[in-house]
Amino acid sequence: MGVLNGIKILDLTQGLSGPYCTMILGDMGAEVIKIEKINNGDDSRAIGPFINEESGYFMSVNRNKKSLAIDLGKKKGKKILKDLVMVSDVLVENYKPSTMEKLGLDYESIKTVNPNIIYCSISGYGQDGPLRDRPAYDAVIQAMAGLMSITGQEHGKPTRVGAPIGDLTSSLYSVIAILGALYKKKETGKGERIDISILDSQVSILENAIMRYNTTGEIPEPIGNKHASIVPFETYLTRNSEIMVAIGNDKIWQLFCKTVKRKELISDYRFFSNAKRVEYYHEIKPILNKIFIEKTTEEWQVILDEAGIPNSPINTVDKLMENEQLKHRNMFVKMQHPKAGEIIVTNSPIKFDEEPNTIRIVSPILGEHTSEILTDKLSLSQDEIVNLIKEGVVQTKAN
Repeated sequence: MGVLNGIKILDLTQGLSGPYCTMILGDMGAEVIKIEKINNGDDSRAIGPFINEESGYFMSVNRNKKSLAIDLGKKKGKKILKDLVMVSDVLVENYKPSTMEKLGLDYESIKTVNPNIIYCSISGYGQDGPLRDRPAYDAVIQAMAGLMSITGQEHGKPTRVGAPIGDLTSSLYSVIAILGALYKKKETGKGERIDISILDSQVSILENAIMRYNTTGEIPEPIGNKHASIVPFETYLTRNSEIMVAIGNDKIWQLFCKTVKRKELISDYRFFSNAKRVEYYHEIKPILNKIFIEKTTEEWQVILDEAGIPNSPINTVDKLMENEQLKHRNMFVKMQHPKAGEIIVTNSPIKFDEEPNTIRIVSPILGEHTSEILTDKLSLSQDEIVNLIKEGVVQTKAN
């Protein structure tokens, strides 16, 4: 059933930052009603790859949801939404702040319908400030937040992180905030207004880059795969590929030196502490390069694993799908989609013993649950639903 069984979520989101948030809530058992535009639905339905004309992008972040296709520009469409607000616990939206205000669906308007609603807004720059209405996508935020300036190879050009980390961090912060608000509501009965900025979220995870600048005045730059404050902590060329090695403290360093039969490095004044290894990085680097080039990545994995030294090959996605640990943790799940057929989705990483997360339903077809929701939640008759369809207020998968 899930730890959030009984919680009702209205999902007015599209793209990634909002849908990923509501997917996590759905995985934990919440009932999620996804409000989509008629005809086109969520913008991500138009983003590939496509499987039998269904978007793989959309399917990857919209499981455990029901789709209600509705025209919120029409008076009757707004009424349907507000009627659903009355029987919901949480509303999540990720439009520009002015969009919800123009629709008359901003927090102050929704609060008059349900004073105890938890209303979570995810936007590029937040609900206030000089940039509140500026359009934003993940890559734009990565650039503005400074993340691109510290990502990439040393002396190379600023680089976007391979995953849309700005959208994803704001999604995770939104889930955290919603869970906190639900806890508060359980104690006080009161709802909450949540304002999540993708820019704020991105800046919050820059960790020691900001601290390093404020402490030393040094402007952080791309440094490739190495760590600015820990050595050795990077990738090394082996006889056949590369391996990532993370020696996070002096105890592991001493163990490493013994493992590779270079005990003299332990007492070397240049390397005996992490601070010294950082200081003498350009002297220790060539020594380590000569050590790792002697064996293959697979051979080093065995040696380092047996010694308990953190390491990993650099997996490509195809190898990731065959990873024995991920298979054991059931992180890839096969599902049957009514149009796309068999698809594989990543499972939830949240593991509960008593109330396990489950993927109950695959991502919905546009308007798949329109009739069901209007009947079950608002007690509309079939004649009323047919009239709404004719008037272009709602859409079912059949029309």
